[in-house]
Amino acid sequence: MTHLRALVVGAALAVSVIPAKPAATSAITAFIGATLIDGTGAAPVPNSIVLVEDGRIIAAAPAASISVPASAERVDLSGRWLLPGLIDAHIHFFQSGGAFARPDILDLRHIRPYADEIAAVQANLRATLGRYLASGITGVVDVGGPLWNFKVRALAQGEAMAPRVAVAGPLLTPYLPPALISADPPMVLISSPAEARVEVRRQAAFAPDLIKIWFVRPTSDLEPVLAWVRAAIDEAHLAGIRVGVHATDLAAATAVVEAGADLLVHSVQDRPVPDQLLARMKENGVVYTPTFVVSEGYRRVLGLHAEPDEFEMRLGDPLVLESFRALEAMAPEVHRGQLRRLAPESVRPVRAGNLSLAQNAGVIIAAGSDAGNIGTLHGPGLHRELELMVLAGGLTPMQAIIAGTRGSATFMGRESDLGTVEPGKLADFLVLDSNPLADIRNTRAISRVVKAGVVYNPSEILAMVNR
Repeated sequence: MTHLRALVVGAALAVSVIPAKPAATSAITAFIGATLIDGTGAAPVPNSIVLVEDGRIIAAAPAASISVPASAERVDLSGRWLLPGLIDAHIHFFQSGGAFARPDILDLRHIRPYADEIAAVQANLRATLGRYLASGITGVVDVGGPLWNFKVRALAQGEAMAPRVAVAGPLLTPYLPPALISADPPMVLISSPAEARVEVRRQAAFAPDLIKIWFVRPTSDLEPVLAWVRAAIDEAHLAGIRVGVHATDLAAATAVVEAGADLLVHSVQDRPVPDQLLARMKENGVVYTPTFVVSEGYRRVLGLHAEPDEFEMRLGDPLVLESFRALEAMAPEVHRGQLRRLAPESVRPVRAGNLSLAQNAGVIIAAGSDAGNIGTLHGPGLHRELELMVLAGGLTPMQAIIAGTRGSATFMGRESDLGTVEPGKLADFLVLDSNPLADIRNTRAISRVVKAGVVYNPSEILAMVNR
């Protein structure tokens, strides 16, 4: 217990400082020689050239078809692979990913008060942003949290070593877990259409990138919740705001798609999705996010076999990783029933099958990790998600890459600027030492990360955030 209490005190003091964004330059930079995977699904382009000016791509094509200006700065990427920066379409900044992140699931407030956990998360935000960029993730979507989420978005906009951030405010829900109640809660209890409209209007004043509905219900009766869900979607659309819905059973997913939901933020996990619903999702442009990895994260930590791999150890928050070890040390003191010794979960067949069905039907797929939940690390979590989408969900590595780039940019609402390496897009991309089409796990072989044309060395970012 002494070791755990030292961890709690240390976490509250963890503050990292990241330098301000470098001044923009109008000089042209030529990234030369990489095999280009542009995120559109087109065949890879060996020996490519990508030209960048003023933070945007002005050309991306085979080297033989591009004339590089004599004044351009040249970056030799021979033998490497270049693809769009990854975008995690489902995270929560208010959750650390550590053992104390969800007291409504694992209640350790007698060891670490929830207010202390949130204070440590806030103090560490710059480091969290840096870890995302070091992980090759140039964009993230926080799909719901306290109102201070909007401050995180503003913070990221002023930081050089940070992903581009889209956010939702507090989740609209028919059930507010008592353990998460605070002065600035991550959820708002809704019981009527009128309350739903008032809350959407309140959040609209903060210019959210989306409204999030946590569609859980205490009984099997769908209609009482659906009545206000329809009102929330209608009010959000009147304000020009898209709506994402947590609806993990087929009946709820069908109902919210019919009600006009724009984003399904998790898998349908109880039954196969029928062709009729898939066709409606494709017709309406509904984005589907499987979030396979989050269940695995819970199972690993609550089953006391987290065992982070080398990539997680290098990129993950050391205090979060330490919380897993501390939990193992204190396991006998945790109330019986809170920890379950479970084998690591493979993705359940229905969830895996529904990803394949959605992909084959032409539904837009986005990759999201649900990072911040216990066991799913900010940064590394998305790479494991991509791996599971291939190994369990049946996608090809190319399809998974498209989901984690173009599909996630669509989820983010930034498809006109992000998600592919094409002229006119922002120059956010990832340089790998190994071919991700041969093995999706090679997305972890990160050589350099480029954001708005500025090249970053992941090791140097980590050195700064770990100071």
